[in-house]
Amino acid sequence: MSSPATTPIVDEPFPWPQRWGDEEIARLSATMRQKSLFYWKGPQTEALYPAFRAHYPLKHLFPCSCGTASVHIALMALRLQPGDEVIVPAMTDMGSVLGMLHQLLVPVFVDVEPRTYNLDVKSVQAAITPRTRAILAVHLGGNPCDLGALLPLAAQHKIAVIEDCAQAWGSRYQGKHVGLFGDLGCWSFNDFKHLSCGDGGMVGTNRDELGRDLTKWGDKCYNRITNVRNPDELAYNYRMSEPLSAICTAQLGKHDAIVGPRVRFGTLLTELLQDTPGVLPPVVRPGDTHSYYNYIFRLDLNVLKTTRAEFAAALRAEGANARDELPGPVYTYEIFQRHNFFGGRWPVRDLGLTTMDYTQVKCPEAEAYHSDCIMLPINEAMTEGYVRKVAAAVNAVARRFAA
Repeated sequence: MSSPATTPIVDEPFPWPQRWGDEEIARLSATMRQKSLFYWKGPQTEALYPAFRAHYPLKHLFPCSCGTASVHIALMALRLQPGDEVIVPAMTDMGSVLGMLHQLLVPVFVDVEPRTYNLDVKSVQAAITPRTRAILAVHLGGNPCDLGALLPLAAQHKIAVIEDCAQAWGSRYQGKHVGLFGDLGCWSFNDFKHLSCGDGGMVGTNRDELGRDLTKWGDKCYNRITNVRNPDELAYNYRMSEPLSAICTAQLGKHDAIVGPRVRFGTLLTELLQDTPGVLPPVVRPGDTHSYYNYIFRLDLNVLKTTRAEFAAALRAEGANARDELPGPVYTYEIFQRHNFFGGRWPVRDLGLTTMDYTQVKCPEAEAYHSDCIMLPINEAMTEGYVRKVAAAVNAVARRFAA
């Protein structure tokens, strides 16, 4: 194996965008002159609704404190019962399942497709039981799920579909933005997402029977219209404040300017890595748009005489911002392996509402993905020249390790 050149291939610093600017400052300045920073009928939150609907035209919306809260609110809106099962991909963020656990639901982890990293519909079908009430379709990394296969399956079994779009701003399934297909859609304005206010979220639906109560689930079950405080169901305080709404509204005005370069650069990377030995770029279905929250590729370690850690280290030596220490399948986390959900106990199982044992769950493709994937960050501040250098570094390292 030859040594890398003295001068790294990626010979310029990683580009960081200036994510907030005059638009956010102007809205925040106006917010500071308001008499109240409370969300209900606040001018910033009222402006947020049409700004969001300009891209995601959902009838009912509730801006909330984070993406995790948006998923929890969606689950509450379905009025699921303790012990009900929700199918979720093994590869996702912990935030996807926190609401399930707090609602005393049972997350049922299914395997993922090897090249999209999203839930495998055949695995979903095999996991459906009489207790299955919902499927969380996570568009991981910005790559749309196979909604064309998933939605008919859910409809056949009368199962609700919640779309987790936390990492999928601007992603499109067959030309239409994700989040508009399922019963409810959820988004995140977390600091690391395409659009951000530091931390915030949005949940929405076109179904009136679900949408009319979205506000109560995230606002302590208060009725803001009548101003009567007489909660009739258990809810949470997941409200978004006016300053955060102001930032989100400004960010939505930049939606296409932020998403467009990511789509372009992620697509270019795949084109440039297509024939690289031992490198397996992500697959995007024809007609879909991947918005690249990040760029993840897998290694064929039968072709490359190396380890994932060694490959990533070699990429970093060439100046590429490569990461290999990524979280594993969610069911492998200590909290699931010990069923330590409530003070060391899991009431759902203690009460005989489930026999689920997460120590016995195995999703081979998700585990293989975790053992051989490399992540390259993508953002709108990059240039085509920078992306080409990153691709050249991956190509050089792969050819160095190829048999």
